[in-house]
Amino acid sequence: MTGKVALVTGASRGIGAAIAAVFADAGAQVVLAARDGDGLARQAEAIRRSGGNALPLPVDVASEDSVGALLAEVQHRFGRLDAAVNNAAGGGRPPAPLVDWTSAEFDSAIAVSLRGVFLCLKYQIELMLAGGDGGAIVNMSSTAGEQGVAGLSGYVASKFGVGGLTRVAALDYAARGIRVNAIAPGPILTDRLAAAGDAAQDRVAASVPVGRIGTTADVAAAALWLCSEQSSFVTGTVLAVDGGRLAGTPAFNTRT
Repeated sequence: MTGKVALVTGASRGIGAAIAAVFADAGAQVVLAARDGDGLARQAEAIRRSGGNALPLPVDVASEDSVGALLAEVQHRFGRLDAAVNNAAGGGRPPAPLVDWTSAEFDSAIAVSLRGVFLCLKYQIELMLAGGDGGAIVNMSSTAGEQGVAGLSGYVASKFGVGGLTRVAALDYAARGIRVNAIAPGPILTDRLAAAGDAAQDRVAASVPVGRIGTTADVAAAALWLCSEQSSFVTGTVLAVDGGRLAGTPAFNTRT
């Protein structure tokens, strides 16, 4: 990705930070965006210490003014955008049956995790069209965007919506050289799962056909591939990075 400009939202930690680092290692000038300014600064400095190029810029993806200002700054500084990963998510509440969700909690999940993706797509695609060289965008969905998960009304609704937006955007702009795909991660060892402890991690790993929890590096590698020329014939797809969980019901445990 040498000479490319890439934007990663939700890049202050976890999967987003891993994606930004991998893109920088591949030679891209990476713009890291999130609400957590301190976290962005730490991740950008780590990339620079490793020899990469990183620029931290704050954004609230739930705000159209904020997203518009972010992409205007990218255009001002670089004059182009070649790749983007829309990883920012949030809102909602801890798991609870549907009737226990308030409308405000549901709306907050949609505002960040679905409307935020729409806003990012809108302004990213406009900049890519202005550049005239096409581009590649990856939206972060979830296995919960491919099958229901009890207690996660807002999260599941938003992630199913991300899959739909991804397919529509891919169809709308395929002829203009812009590819749009999504990734559906399964259980990934991010801060929340790490904090749950070894016993919880063992239970989760036991539910994954390949027998382990995924890493942020697993997701980052998929995002890099989807934004590279190696996937030039891939658009409108949702790629599961889930150790086989969406494949179906596994056989009884045959591991020795």
